[in-house]
Amino acid sequence: MPEIPNTPSDERGMRLFGLIGYPLSHSFSKEYFTEKFEQEEMTECRYDLFPLKTIDELLLLLRNKPQLEGLNVTIPFKKKVLSFLDTKHIPYGLDACNCINIAAGKLVGYNTDITGFEMSLKPLLKSYHKKALVLGNGGAAAAVIFVLNKLGIIFNVVSRKLHEGSTLTYNQIDKQVVEESTLIINTTPLGMYPDTDTCPAIPYQHITERHLLYDLVYNPARTLFLSKGEGRGATIKNGEEMLILQAEESWRIWNS
Repeated sequence: MPEIPNTPSDERGMRLFGLIGYPLSHSFSKEYFTEKFEQEEMTECRYDLFPLKTIDELLLLLRNKPQLEGLNVTIPFKKKVLSFLDTKHIPYGLDACNCINIAAGKLVGYNTDITGFEMSLKPLLKSYHKKALVLGNGGAAAAVIFVLNKLGIIFNVVSRKLHEGSTLTYNQIDKQVVEESTLIINTTPLGMYPDTDTCPAIPYQHITERHLLYDLVYNPARTLFLSKGEGRGATIKNGEEMLILQAEESWRIWNS
């Protein structure tokens, strides 16, 4: 297990927040919060990246960084972190955590992805967006599925092999499935920088102007998945607004 440096004495007055996951080269959060702290002149606040190769390294991080007040959680730990929480303020049926508040040594888990996804999706929905395809079934998909259930949108979850939580494989997506599923959401990291030449394997030729393609990836702003949809006349949306909304909800939680 790699050593996480102990906190220098001159940093112990800082309010420290951060992100855990692996890898973190794609992180939006550090840049966002660092800029936020600078703009609002919150010189006592800092946001760091903590790449953990396994979730078990979280305990070492907490021990060596006792001034931590809050953590965001990203791939691949949104589900694995649940067993480390002392309390969960996560809606029933949603088995993923992307935000942790730390107070008096206790870890309290939340999911701010649901807020970000719902608020960024709803303005784009049309009356004919009644059925969806959710590409991928990891921790990011959990928030998407929760919101679709809340909004009454029927959906299929797509993975490479059928297993618990998925209802279709990519090989089963044909013309009829695409035509019926006018909302298609990519929750996988396919297409994310630096692997920008990858995308989910769906038959893009059946996408029409009635489709809405939503990609949780934000870097690049227009992934290959979105570009292929846009080329067929679809409405497209990347994950940047969702990330901003969930980050602001995390900040509200850490200061409530």
